[in-house]
Amino acid sequence: MPTKNPRVNIVIEPPLYGTMRDLAISGGISMSTLARDLIREAIELREDVALAALADKRMKTFKRKVALSYKDVWK
Repeated sequence: MPTKNPRVNIVIEPPLYGTMRDLAISGGISMSTLARDLIREAIELREDVALAALADKRMKTFKRKVALSYKDVWK
């Protein structure tokens, strides 16, 4: 049964392959599913780091006196 999802081929070092194989076996999932989940998790972590950096930057310029209050926002 052909799949509609794009495919990616990767080359990894033997120790990393062994670790992934062990994780897949212990989780009862395929190597492909494990790789997909790990990639998704890595992307989410990078997004979190980027958003935290943006939040830090915004906090440095935050001025409470000009900020909108809860009541102003939700009238």
